[in-house]
Amino acid sequence: MKKLRLVCILILAFSTSVSFGGVRHFTFLYEAPTSARGSLELENWITWQRITGPSRSDEVDFRHELEYGVTDKFQISVYLADWFYESNQDHAGFAYSDSAIELIYNLTNPVVDPIGLSIYDEIKAGDRLVELESKLIAQKNFGPLILAYNATLEAVWEGRELEEREGEFSQAVGASYEISPRISAGIELLHEFVFPEWRDEEKIRNLFVGPNLSYRHRNWFVTVTALAQATDTDDEPDLQVRTIFGIGL
Repeated sequence: MKKLRLVCILILAFSTSVSFGGVRHFTFLYEAPTSARGSLELENWITWQRITGPSRSDEVDFRHELEYGVTDKFQISVYLADWFYESNQDHAGFAYSDSAIELIYNLTNPVVDPIGLSIYDEIKAGDRLVELESKLIAQKNFGPLILAYNATLEAVWEGRELEEREGEFSQAVGASYEISPRISAGIELLHEFVFPEWRDEEKIRNLFVGPNLSYRHRNWFVTVTALAQATDTDDEPDLQVRTIFGIGL
């Protein structure tokens, strides 16, 4: 009986890594499982952000990520180039933003353990920009229902001599339900605390919420999330739509 129980657990864990590794049910949250050892995946991100009102503007951000499973619990990702298109009352055009390296280590499994946990670190560098980001990722699966939580701390230095500093702490929660083996739908919520010069004098709080939809087939997937701003911050997007398309190589 003990051997049979162990075999069942191993089969369940393996099927979970195949089903969930490399597939995103969310776009503004990360999930705890990491890519399988030796797997390579290309992910393309497109995020459209619109600010309405007198200072109306549109921005479309692009990210191109190569994701590699070093072990079954550790993955490394390289963002080859982050770039964007911006259109406002003053100008319109494309610009390079930065490149980045991302590391994720998986601690526990969201199916066989009480909760799935992973730790995440990213370093980003570009033209007059350095950003460090650390994240705690939590996830629990209840059959077709996937619940996720991210706590993120960011530190940003900008300017000619990186003299402009800003900190940000954010929490994100999400739920996704697998309607079928190929389709899932759910909701995401993002809550940000922004600290210019690492001070909280301005009390900047941003809240975004909206639905998501994911479709997967064979070695590719596409996931879309639309978030609307529930607060009233002038220089934050009133609407942002993110699409991630991933394909196994």
